[in-house]
Amino acid sequence: MTSIYFDNASTTFPKPQAVPDAMYRYMTEAGSNINRGSYHRAYHVEEIVYETRELLNALFGGKDCKNIAFTKNITESLNILLKGFLKPGDHVITSSMEHNAVMRPLVQLAKDGVTFTRVRCGQDGTLSVDALQDALRPNTRAVVMTHASNVCGTLLPIEEVGYFCAEHGLRFFVDCAQTGGVWPIDMTEMNIDGLAFTGHKGLLGPQGIGGFLIRADLVSQIEPLLSGGTGSLSHKEEIPDFMPDRFESGTMNLPGIAGLHASLQWLQETGINAVRAHELGLTERFLAGLRTLDGGSGMLRVLGKEGLENRTGLVSLQTLGRDISQIAYELDYTYGIMTRVGLHCAPSAHQTLGTYPTGAIRFSFGWWNREQEIDTALNALDMLLKG
Repeated sequence: MTSIYFDNASTTFPKPQAVPDAMYRYMTEAGSNINRGSYHRAYHVEEIVYETRELLNALFGGKDCKNIAFTKNITESLNILLKGFLKPGDHVITSSMEHNAVMRPLVQLAKDGVTFTRVRCGQDGTLSVDALQDALRPNTRAVVMTHASNVCGTLLPIEEVGYFCAEHGLRFFVDCAQTGGVWPIDMTEMNIDGLAFTGHKGLLGPQGIGGFLIRADLVSQIEPLLSGGTGSLSHKEEIPDFMPDRFESGTMNLPGIAGLHASLQWLQETGINAVRAHELGLTERFLAGLRTLDGGSGMLRVLGKEGLENRTGLVSLQTLGRDISQIAYELDYTYGIMTRVGLHCAPSAHQTLGTYPTGAIRFSFGWWNREQEIDTALNALDMLLKG
């Protein structure tokens, strides 16, 4: 049985061949740490790390590639930004479409005196920027928000939110887990102060590597979450106050950075516009097929926006009258179609969409998916709903 992978919103698969090749070369031909060894191989690895920062800086519209810190993943990045910046007595604004990578740090910080307001989004996941005005308080210091929902794919208006933050003197932190490498993001033009990214989704890199870009004037205002060896200022026991060393303690995931370096080069050559157009083309075909499949019967409920406008390449749905977990199981067991079912680590988003606590089945499309796979999934759903 041929397998079909529709879980790209969780992690993209497969990766460009250049990614595992680069990781293998690092492991077999380099293997050195950086900032420690004073020899040629170590310097070569440093060049790869530096070039990766440059590629990320160009992709995300940063001002200086040294203001990029690598982490294990976007969750660690968001924890550093939020816990390092917010202090007891501060207030922060977020949306009701957030992933737990945002919500759990905020709930944890609330125990220490940080308050937050969750601005309610529409039942299609859309956010009205005007609603942020009502959430403002004298002690509001920041807005933190996802660029796109990992549940329904709806894009949030981060450019308009960035203008709002600039107008009111607020810091703006963005989670681009679902859009990095697919949708254009310019943190300078969008007034983003801290942009958290992960390598293993739209950037097409391996798991275990992520990071964040930060404005230079914010560096000293964020207390590092971790501290330890950096290879710099080794004669001092205090944390360095300069980037990227301020937030990069301990041994880095250099195989992961080597893989990310290769994936970013692939994206640069292929073009994120081509990737986005392909994914949205598949999404349009799937949405049209679902409308035909349902035929007005109400057996299917598609979450989020009806069309492609402000929607990423994922579709979540409920099979009314049929258990979604059973449908997802049968898609995999009988047809080899891999999806993600449940609450997607985003209970707040599901409450907004009216799908809590049941959840939904998510189909998320990537560069290597093809129209024939979309048709196969639609035929499989048709058989399961009739059965």
